[in-house]
Amino acid sequence: MNRYYFDHNATTPVSPEVLEAMMPVMTEVYGNASSIHHFGQVARQRLDEARRRVAALLGALPEEIVFTSGGTEANNLALLGTGGHAITTTVEHPAVLSAVAQMDRSTVVPVDGRGVIDPSDIRRALRPETKIISVMHANNELGVIQPVEEIAAIAREAGVAFHSDGVQAAGKIPVNMHELGVTMYSIAAHKFYGPKGVGALFVKKGTSLRPILFGGHHERDRRAGTENVAGAVGMGCAARCDGQESSLRDRLERTILDRVPGTHVNGAGAARIPNTSNLRFDGIDSEPLLIALDLRGYAISSGSACSSGASEPSHVLTAIGLSKEQARSSVRISLGRSNNEAQVDGLADAVSECVAHLRRLAPVYA
Repeated sequence: MNRYYFDHNATTPVSPEVLEAMMPVMTEVYGNASSIHHFGQVARQRLDEARRRVAALLGALPEEIVFTSGGTEANNLALLGTGGHAITTTVEHPAVLSAVAQMDRSTVVPVDGRGVIDPSDIRRALRPETKIISVMHANNELGVIQPVEEIAAIAREAGVAFHSDGVQAAGKIPVNMHELGVTMYSIAAHKFYGPKGVGALFVKKGTSLRPILFGGHHERDRRAGTENVAGAVGMGCAARCDGQESSLRDRLERTILDRVPGTHVNGAGAARIPNTSNLRFDGIDSEPLLIALDLRGYAISSGSACSSGASEPSHVLTAIGLSKEQARSSVRISLGRSNNEAQVDGLADAVSECVAHLRRLAPVYA
């Protein structure tokens, strides 16, 4: 049986180009990038080149890039490294919400029924002691894009730092740090065909940031620990690859909406990254639907991979006003480079047939 992957927001496969770039670094460039001898300086050169490539992806300066272990660490560094009163939203990734929960004071601002934050609500949440605002660029479950530029302007006017979790945006839509106006911006390599275990935090030049890891003087004293040179090289290579996702999402949604009654697009009416669709099926529980589709060879998800196994429904979906039952009837489909029209049409057929079958087994829906 052929298998087709439609869960790229959870992670993407490492591209052949990235693997080719990493292999010699793992086998031949084994020096510590902090060592002054030949082996260390070769590693340093590779690390510096990777930093330049990641900076180019973000429209930033190389010295504004801090390599981390991934998006979670980048988010934690931005928030905990700033401290003070924080403002964030109800639809953030757990890596932001859990970090904010560790801070002394915070305000969590709601979103509308599409999942979009109203910048004026951010302005109203400002306090004299506010130090940082954190609003994600694109939501990992809905794909909804937030008005980052407007919020950045509010932050500048108030004189507070503005962090954006860009893990689901970088590589899918064009991003430029100085055009967005952010102070800090988090990305993760495995979301755009790079390796797991490496990410980066853009930190605008001149920004004061305390480390959350303590040790050596790595990453300009912002992130202690021997650098993952091979991972950074893989991330740098992925940053140079064409990361624009397919617009097949619209074809998929049209087909399913036409063929499956009682279907809704969560986040409809908002700007979204082009690869993500969150669909709700009346009268359906997502878990048996996911299993049925997997048995047919199609891998999709019910939301964030980081919340897999949670008994509670998605906090993102309940934040946009869905009931627990509606949230549990929703699935996320996220496309990537390997998907094509034939796969999309096959997935639409499978969804139509599986939903119809499950509804026949659910007298409540009938």
